[in-house]
Amino acid sequence: MKRQISMEMVVVMTLLIAITTCMLVYASNTNDHNLHAQTAALDNKTLFVTGSATTQTKPDKVTVSLGVETTNAKAKTALATNSELMNKIINALKIAGVSENETSTSSFTITPNRDYTIDKNQGKLVGFTVSNSIQIDSYNVNDSSEWIDISVSSGANNVNNIYFSVSDKKLEGIKNELLKEAIGNAREKADIAASALGLKIVGIKTVNIDQATPFFTGPTLYAAESSKIDGGSAPTPIIAGEQQISMSVSIIFLLG
Repeated sequence: MKRQISMEMVVVMTLLIAITTCMLVYASNTNDHNLHAQTAALDNKTLFVTGSATTQTKPDKVTVSLGVETTNAKAKTALATNSELMNKIINALKIAGVSENETSTSSFTITPNRDYTIDKNQGKLVGFTVSNSIQIDSYNVNDSSEWIDISVSSGANNVNNIYFSVSDKKLEGIKNELLKEAIGNAREKADIAASALGLKIVGIKTVNIDQATPFFTGPTLYAAESSKIDGGSAPTPIIAGEQQISMSVSIIFLLG
């Protein structure tokens, strides 16, 4: 009888130990889970903020596209006349200070002209039009008006485009300064928001930088035919204006 009671006691004790062990393991796992949950909650305290900065700057580079268009019944004659006028324009620009490395041919075409009132199917060949255009790329922004006047006086009858821009070197310096301002703007916003929430900025999770975007509406097409330079006429007014350059950043701050 005593032996039987002892065996029953052993079984009961074993079960109690097993149950106690399971409870301790469960409690430990629960505490670990709660700790991880609390840590994750802290890690999830983030604040997304955008910052921006803008400035105005004067262009330091100009691109001018101009040329000559001539027409004649014979292609050879149209080409000869065109070449003579273009050489005259190029020489006049050289005298005005435009260097050879600032000029390049942008387009050259010889186009047949057909009269479809005479031949409705294929058109009767009545002549040829030769078009030759050059492009001037220079940092002498203030001279663009003079170049146009000289070119038109020398025979140019097409001024296709005038475009002012900011050079890569100048733009790089402006971008660096705007980036500092944009980040400062984002940090200022983040500090205000964190303070209102009773928190503090404790770190940065990610930073995304948007490229600087120059914005400028340049002069429209210039009608050379209606602005031929006569003796004593005023210089053609060409104004470079200013370009707006913006930079923005997106930052995710860590809060604590």
